[in-house]
Amino acid sequence: MTVPMLPFNRPHVTGREFDYIREAIERAHLSSGGAFSRRCEAWLQTSVGCARALLTHSCTAALEMAALLVDVKPGDEIIMPSFTFVSTANAFALRGAVPVFVDIRSDTLNLDETAIEAALTPRTRAIVPVHYAGVACEMDAIASIAGQHGLVVIEDAAQALGSTYRGAPLGRFGALAAISFHETKNVISGEGGALLVNDGALAARAEILREKGTDRGRFSRGEVDKYTWIDVGSSYAPSELTASFLWAQMEHATEIRERRLEIWNWYRSAFADLERRGRLRMPVVPDHCRHNGHMFYVLVADPSARTRILRELNDDGVNAVFHYVPLHSSPGGRRYARQSGTLARTEEAAARLVRLPLWVRMEQSDVTRVLSSVERALG
Repeated sequence: MTVPMLPFNRPHVTGREFDYIREAIERAHLSSGGAFSRRCEAWLQTSVGCARALLTHSCTAALEMAALLVDVKPGDEIIMPSFTFVSTANAFALRGAVPVFVDIRSDTLNLDETAIEAALTPRTRAIVPVHYAGVACEMDAIASIAGQHGLVVIEDAAQALGSTYRGAPLGRFGALAAISFHETKNVISGEGGALLVNDGALAARAEILREKGTDRGRFSRGEVDKYTWIDVGSSYAPSELTASFLWAQMEHATEIRERRLEIWNWYRSAFADLERRGRLRMPVVPDHCRHNGHMFYVLVADPSARTRILRELNDDGVNAVFHYVPLHSSPGGRRYARQSGTLARTEEAAARLVRLPLWVRMEQSDVTRVLSSVERALG
């Protein structure tokens, strides 16, 4: 008998998505900026405590808006980890800036805050911490360095909605932050994102940039009698259909997070013995951080073990993946960016990491199945 494939991800649907999409259609407002968009943005502002939240068609779009908002110029340098998705770097490279890659911490796999100052030059403009797996970077130290050197902090919180650092929501620490609602995230809309604005002085311009550089937002609110071209910008807003799907998710965001944390803890209990025996290492979450159950990964002994585990898990019908190819080693990274110091921990983690299936409707038996496959692969 063929065992069904256990997918890496299965997008979760709460049950109200179709109702809200139908409602959006009946309202006859399918472009951006309708009632569902306003609900989602208000929810984000309340949940995170930011001055303004603006839905975007992707987290990539939110990062590109952030680069525009802080007036990144050719030759500016932006400090970030190499262990991240390409959008983190692309947003700034598109403006002619130079991503400067620094190493990650060995525990959380987040940006190593102790490596930042060695990467600073007179051209440094911003620091972009990436909250990997929904676990917070050390924001107190990063904010202190930024304040001493007059730098902007832009949080890449793509994976971190619902996580906190010292009790405060991630996405609230930088002047700007970017969130993802891609189908692999906790709260989803298929594709989608949001720009969180904590520096209130940037809020009005952020709206203009999102509206193709026009003051259409003010026109929609009746504040002006016509709208016109004001600034640079692009079409960054999602449709009301996307926002209506997203609202059904936001209504259940706490429930989704708690369920993912339950599954994450099943993994942690199941793999504890393998970690005690030194066969692998599980994620590290510092005591002052609360994560959102976004991801469970293991670090195995060496790259050859990782290759064998991925092959054998997939042969067993368990779809596991690796994460990421370090940006500094990629053709784009060599062309558009530079690295600061050794990135040995980045290279080591990228070669050893196995990301395991985690989605809302997984059962404890699924976790047991994953464990059995990993144990067989490890011999």
